[in-house]
Parts: sequence; structure tokens; C-alpha cells
Amino acid sequence: MTTVLIVDDQPMQRFGFRMLLESQDDMTVVGEAGNGTDAVRAAGEHRPDVVLMDIRMPGLDGIEATRRIVASGARTRVLIVTTFDLDEYAYKGLRAGASGFLIKDALPEELLSGIRAVAAGDAVVAPSLTRRLLDTYVQHLPETGDGVKPTAPDERLARLTEREREILTVIGQGWTNTEIATRLHLAESTVKTHVGRILAKTGARDRVQAVILAYDSRLVNPS
Repeated sequence: MTTVLIVDDQPMQRFGFRMLLESQDDMTVVGEAGNGTDAVRAAGEHRPDVVLMDIRMPGLDGIEATRRIVASGARTRVLIVTTFDLDEYAYKGLRAGASGFLIKDALPEELLSGIRAVAAGDAVVAPSLTRRLLDTYVQHLPETGDGVKPTAPDERLARLTEREREILTVIGQGWTNTEIATRLHLAESTVKTHVGRILAKTGARDRVQAVILAYDSRLVNPS
């Protein structure tokens, strides 16, 4: 059973999410919150598997609430549901530790599958949206005096084998496991094993955070 906390400042939106989730045999709603402060408190109290998080809310917004929930060290994962497919604040959610992004006009089955995927430890962002969000994210990285984004060695990369670095690079480029297997002539089960090891060695919570590492360490550059 996947437990879910619904966070949105619109009561009707929360009601709609609750009706959908409670129609599923494998999901249960453990609570609701209308702002970020209540979300952090409820997440600490209920320890849900997934928090369905809105971004724009009065007071503490969804980005800061996500950051605090992730920083608590709980196993709870956050799925951000945003109004626009490239919300001006959405890229900040990557830094905050969100495990995925969905658009509020997504089909019900897309939302449900997204929640299940995040609960299982997967990332929920279409590759094209990942690149667009991350390209926005990279523009907010600090620059050196000559206008070039600084490149600092990342000790996490030193833990990876050459093959794992290669796979991390193409993950950052938005390749799926199937694409990686096909293009690198590997079995898909082998790719999954490599991805698991990459996450474990780098301390990345999920695939989205692995993509951030690929950008931060300049294994991947914005298009």
C-alpha cells in the first residue's frame, strides 16, 4: 500500500486528487495540507511514501517544503505537480530533492503511474522535459569572472567505473534504460544494475538527482 500526502492550496484540487487516489486498491491518502508549513509538519507526522506537492502556495512554498522534507532524512519522496510544463520555479525543485514533476492537466492514469514510480524509487520526468528543466537550472549556476560556468571536480565521480561514468553521462542526456541498452549494446538488466550502482555510489536519491550530478560535474552541458 502506497501512502500519499496531498499538498495544494486549492481545496477542490485536493478533493479531486483524494477521490482519484482512494479509488485505487494500492493507495491510501494519509493527510492533506494547504501550505508548505503544514506539509512539512504532516510529512513528519505521517511519514508518507509520497508527497504530492504543489509549488505555488501562500507562506512557505512547495520548493522550500520539499527541501525541508528531503533534508529530514525520511524515506518520503516528493512528486511536484506544477501548473506549467516549464514553471519558473520548477527547476528549483531539482535542487530541493524532488523525485519528479508532473503537469496538473496530466491524465489520471499518468498521475497514478507517476506516484507508483516515485514510490518505487524511480524518477518521473519525461526526458524532453528533464532537459528543458535542467537547461533552465544550469542557467542559474554561478559563473566565473570570464562568464564560464565553473567546473569543480566532484569526488562522487571518482567512485564510478569508466562504464558507470559513461552511463551517468547518457542518463544526463535523457536516455532511457532501453535506449542505453540498445546504443551501448548491453542487456537492459545490466543497465539497471549499473544505474543502481551509480545511485548507491553517488548518494543520489533517484534518477533525477543523478541527472543533476551529471550537469553539476559537467559530464553534460546544456544544449
